Amino acid sequence: MSLLEVTDLHVRYGAITAIKGIDLHVDQGELVAVIGANGAGKTTTLAAIAGAHRASAGTITLDGREIQRRRSADIARRGISLVPEDRGIFPSLTVEENLRLGSYLLSDHAEVHRMRQQMFERFPILQQRADQGAGTLSGGEQQQVAIARALLTKPRILMLDEPSLGLSPTLVDRMFDVIQELHAEGVTILLVEQNVSRALDLADRVYVLTNGVMTANGTPDQIRDSVDIETAYLGGAGSNSLEGDHG
Repeated sequence: MSLLEVTDLHVRYGAITAIKGIDLHVDQGELVAVIGANGAGKTTTLAAIAGAHRASAGTITLDGREIQRRRSADIARRGISLVPEDRGIFPSLTVEENLRLGSYLLSDHAEVHRMRQQMFERFPILQQRADQGAGTLSGGEQQQVAIARALLTKPRILMLDEPSLGLSPTLVDRMFDVIQELHAEGVTILLVEQNVSRALDLADRVYVLTNGVMTANGTPDQIRDSVDIETAYLGGAGSNSLEGDHG
């Protein structure tokens, strides 16, 4: 049984059906990427899993238990943490205060302190900026705050929505290094990413989403061999679910 299982998911915005019956799964310790053109439904998929937008049909299970009708706070408590595309930090709070919000579910103060120090080792700039307002940070620094805060919840699944968006090339490299490090440490990751080539380099498995429909899925090598990535990214991929894949 997969850690996360999405089955026949539909999501509507008024009269518009944004997600049209997609299936995907994420196993413990995997890094799974979802790629596709802007407007394909990638962000909506993550929002539905996190409970930020209610599914209109289908099921979402975590460890076999349905969560699609639960509130986002309850889903977070169960171990799914989303770093949204807009990062979702609190700009009027300091870096330290933002990080403290990430550990609100933890009652062991020694563990909170240990994890906080671990975040400062992973993102040294955050320790330097600890007393600075988060809204005054650069985009890359804000992204580091958002990821560190998510990790402080000790997530069972870390969902990252376009983590490289708007970053300089140097910071993009650093961001992907961090994601690779987290994956090597056993963190389960569901990644939505505009940088398709880098996503394929990192992922264990990949889903291609086109106009709310899952049009291909498989290993990165299978996707490279069977899908015109440029066409898929621009939104014109045809149906191409790979034989033998469970997605």
